[in-house]
Formats: sequence, C-alpha cells, structure tokens
Amino acid sequence: MDELKFLNVDLQQFPNELRHRTDGLSSSTLVLRRGDFFQIQVKFDGRSFDMRRDRLIFQVLVGPLFVEIPVSVSGQPSQSQWSAILKQPDPYLPRAVSVFLFSPASAPIGVYTLSLRIETHTSVKTHTLGQFTLLCNPWSKADSVYLNSADLREEYVRNDFGLLYKGTAANVTARPWSFDQYEKGILDICMKLLQVSPQYQADRKRDLLNRRDPIYISRVISAMINSQDDKGVLMGKWSGDYRDGVNPSQWSGSADILWQWSQTRFSPVKYGQCWVFAAVMCTVMRAFGIPTRVVTNFNSAHDTNGNMVIEEFYTEMGEKLSLSRDSIWNFHVWVECWMRRSDLGEGNDGWQVLDPTPQEQSAGMYRCGPAAVKAIREQRVDAAYDVPFVFAAVNADVRTMIIRDGKILGSRTDTERVGALICTKHPGSMQLQNITLEYKNEMIRGGEDPSSRRMAPEGLTVSLRLLTTPVMGENISFSVIITNKETVPKILKEHVNAQSKEYNCNPVATFWEDHSDLRIGPNETVTIKHDISFREYVMKEVREDYLVDLAVVIEDVNSQARVLASEEFNITSPALNIQVENEYSVIVNMQQAAVVMFTSPFKVTVNGELTVSGSGLLEEKVELKIALQPRETLKRPVHFIPRMTGPKMLHARLALTNLPTVLRGFKTINVQPA
Repeated sequence: MDELKFLNVDLQQFPNELRHRTDGLSSSTLVLRRGDFFQIQVKFDGRSFDMRRDRLIFQVLVGPLFVEIPVSVSGQPSQSQWSAILKQPDPYLPRAVSVFLFSPASAPIGVYTLSLRIETHTSVKTHTLGQFTLLCNPWSKADSVYLNSADLREEYVRNDFGLLYKGTAANVTARPWSFDQYEKGILDICMKLLQVSPQYQADRKRDLLNRRDPIYISRVISAMINSQDDKGVLMGKWSGDYRDGVNPSQWSGSADILWQWSQTRFSPVKYGQCWVFAAVMCTVMRAFGIPTRVVTNFNSAHDTNGNMVIEEFYTEMGEKLSLSRDSIWNFHVWVECWMRRSDLGEGNDGWQVLDPTPQEQSAGMYRCGPAAVKAIREQRVDAAYDVPFVFAAVNADVRTMIIRDGKILGSRTDTERVGALICTKHPGSMQLQNITLEYKNEMIRGGEDPSSRRMAPEGLTVSLRLLTTPVMGENISFSVIITNKETVPKILKEHVNAQSKEYNCNPVATFWEDHSDLRIGPNETVTIKHDISFREYVMKEVREDYLVDLAVVIEDVNSQARVLASEEFNITSPALNIQVENEYSVIVNMQQAAVVMFTSPFKVTVNGELTVSGSGLLEEKVELKIALQPRETLKRPVHFIPRMTGPKMLHARLALTNLPTVLRGFKTINVQPA
C-alpha cells in the first residue's frame, strides 16, 4: 500500500485575512486575529488520508512557547485553548484535507511558526508549514480589547489617517497625520518592537506569556516609542538645532519614522516631540488590533513635585520668568487605548491614557499608563498606572505672581486654566470631538472662590484681547482694556511684553515690548490698541510650533499696586487647498488626478519644497521645489492610483525655507471598489 506523504499546504491567505479583517496589512506572513478560526488545506501524495488510522497534530510555536493541537474529526472548538477540527472531506479532492484551526482570545500576540506532525502506522514525520502573525481581536467579545461598535472599530483600528490637534485652546489647529499601518513592512516592524524590548531580552518566556494582556503590551510600547532607556524608536528634542536629524514639525506620517528605525538596526530616529511620539504609538497599537485614538490636552500641567499647583512668575514689566521646574504645556498629546481593566475592578474598562513622551519614570522606565480615564475623572489616585500624574496634567491649579527682588507684588490662582480643552478627532468625520468632561469631574473639584483670581485692587481691572486670529505673514493686533471702577482718577503705567515660547516650556527672551503712561478718569474704560509687525516677530523664530506669551502689567503710580493680564497664542499658518477630479467616483486601481492650490499672502517672495503623500493612494511621495511671488497662485497637478478601497487621505505640505513656517492641507477621499 502506498505511504501517506505530505505534499504541500495552502494557508489560504486571502480568504483568511479577509475574514480576520487583516487584509491590507503588509507582512511577510499570514496575518490573523486571535479568538477566531482560520482554515488551511493540506495535500498528500501517495494514498489518501484515513482518519481511522492516521493522526494529524499541529504545533504552534512562538519563541520558547509551543502548543500541540491534535486534529479532531468532530466536536466544537474550545474557547480557552487552541483546537483543530477536520472539515468534511471533499470527494473531488481525495488526497487533500481541510482543517479549521482555532486560537483562544487570550493567546499571546506575536509571530508564530506552524508545523504539522503526521503519524501513521509506519512513520512519524514533522513538516514546517509557514508562519503567521497573531493580533488582538476587537471584534471578539472574548478578547480584552473588544469594542462593541462597528463604526468605532473602523475608526480606531482600521483607519490609517487622522488629525492631531495643536495650538491653543482658543485657536486650535488641526494637523493631518498618516498612521501608515498598511504601508510595506510596517506590521513586521511593529512586531519587532516587542522583540527588541528590554522585557523580551531579559526573559523571553515571561514576556511572551504576558503578551496575552493589552495592559502589558501597552506599557512595553509606551516605553519603546521613546529611546530614553531602551532601543526605542524616537529621540526627543524640544529646542535648538535639528540639522543632524529631522525637525519634529517636518514629519507627516509614521512610516518614514518606523522604516528609518528598522533600517538603522534600531537606532533612535531624530527627532520627536509629543505629537510625533503619540502618533507613532497610535500606529503600532492599531496595527496590533488594539483600538487607539490620539488625544490633545490643552494647557497641560507638568507637576514635578506632586502638589497640584503650578507656579508662574512675572516681573513688574510683564516678562515671564523661568523660576520653577513646574510648567504648563500649551498642549500635550498622548493616546488612549481601549481595553478591559480586570486588575482595577468593575467600572474602569474602556479608554486608558498612555503617554510615550519621556517625562517621568513609571516603575523605572520612561513611560506612562495605562491610566483609566474613569479613574482620572474620579480622582482614584491609587489606581494603576500613573493616575496621579495624568490627573495633575488636567486638573492642577495655576498660581501667577508678580515679583520684584524676591517680593510678591500681586498674585492670583486660576483653577480653570489647566485642561481647558481635551479633544480628539471625531469618529467618521474630520471634526473635533470635545472629550473634556470624560476627564474632569466638576463635582469633585468644587466651585472656585471668585476672590482667588484677584491680583489687584477691586477698583482696577485689565484684560487682553486679540483683534484677529494671528496668521503668519500678517501683523498681530491686540487691545489692552483697562477699567477704573473707582470714583477718583488714576495715573497709570502700561508695560506690554511679548516673548516667543515653545509649546512645552516657559518663554525665552522678550522680542517686543511697549511702555506708556496714561491717565484714566473715574469709572472710565480705556482701550489701547497695539500692533506687532510681521517683520518684528518673524525674525525672532516664532515658528509653526512656537507660540507667543503676551503680558501686560498696569501699575497704579500712587498706590504702587499692579495688575497683570496675560495671553498665550499660536500663529496660524495659511492652508493649502487640494481639489480632486470626480472626487465622488474615485475607483481603486484607476488613475486619478488632484490639484494642490495656494495663493501666497506673504509680502515677500517665498521658497520651499512641496511634498504630497497619501497612504494607499501614492506609492511614493511627490516632491517639488516651489518659488512664489507675493499674491502669486500655485497650481500643481498630482496623479495617483488608489490601491485600497475605503476612506483615504491625500496630504500636502509646503515647507518654506526663507520663512519659518510649514503650510499644510489635506483632502479625504472615499475610494470605491472597481
């Protein structure tokens, strides 16, 4: 009688990946989600398989861990362990068997090797069938990352583009970002992050067993995105010269960063700032199948001593001083991942804050979270992980003081400034979603004592008001409004001061100031208009990710009392416009055309480089040198062939070389099947 001989295997990659919703992810292996079955077909040579006297035993191996899975001829798959069930034989294929393999929803994620041992009366032989990458499964109720909304799963797992919010709470700017999880080799690079981690290098078996748990996975990745204490992806830099790397403002997608990290054998990519760290982590977690969104906290407190108070100091001339290690970042960007928190008990499932920007250590490594958003809102500072740090970031008080020779001339406490707006991209649209109340519980914080905000006698008030939204290339126009609430006239001195600052620290030197004397009558309100010219601020390196700290001190000459008003704002860059021909009938694998347009508002000739990119739309970026005269209009056609269906984003960036700014524009496109 002929011997049963293994011939080949068909891993049925296309139908399996379609079923597991991993189609489009680029990997050297079959890509599957845990908690579901996949089907393979094994073909034999010689005689047919006989289920009465032949045994098939699969083995799945990841690192030093392996499981043997005997093939059953009937029965139901196990929910808690690997299992394999023989499909009914096909009479037209007598020398082939199809098998359903089931993975538990608690299986560790990773790259597995699949083998088959064939036992007959005369021989036992083992054959390696191939590899598969196993991911988390937010479609499976048994998985700890299960998300019960189909729309939210599409947004937070499958979607490969988004918006990052920057600027200030009063002038939010939306920045397009391409998460790029479908780009070539990106999934394999994301899996490599786990292999390079200190946890895997120290104890492979323990690390692999812990990869069942998204809490563990997210803590590992939070540390691996920065390079502070491991072979992480990004090196942070917040000021100075970026010429030995890339200015963080120049990045527009995650793929270039992850490719560079991989190609340089895990050398940190220079450079990142908070939104870059967060966006790259979002890419990795979505690739792993863990629902993730990018979140911005405006006026984010960095409380270094844990007293929940941020102290700010100004001179009597309105110049802000750097006297405290505490700081308020105009915005800070982190991610939220969706998962069950069985370690915290009921009520803490759902969104968890994870912050890969290296600020403080958590259990000896630069990482933060996962901190349950619900625990932050309820001030459960005992809850793991890092809830007190995040709670302070959204709730700290701000004490502002005017000082001279170490003496406090006036002060006020603001309980509302920190965490003024917490937001993310709205699912299914390009609009902002305000999620502030998911973090802040006014019942816990209580009401504010109105007297806490005073810095001056009740008879004198001062405020600042921007007259227009500041736009690069135009003057900054603002008013100082002074009201005398008393029945006697006053002689006053006005000191106005403007300093440029980066979003995450105190301002640097003053670049503009103005001083004047004035007289104000009883019960009178005086409005003083000021302009800072484009030339005055553009020469002082107020760049795309820089802001302006504007302050005015009004001094009562007779009483020596002083009152301060301050405002921090960003300078918005003009936007590029993208138009797509027949935008409602863009078909996959068919050439399409778009036009990038921009009319220069600048009073000088500008030069720069235009870059157009689009994950799933353009195989390679389009790069062009640009020169524009004042009021000249740019019109550049771009041709692309979509290779994936569904929502995609075309993104244009114009980095000017003779003005310190970057202009951006984007267009979302819904690619239809052929």
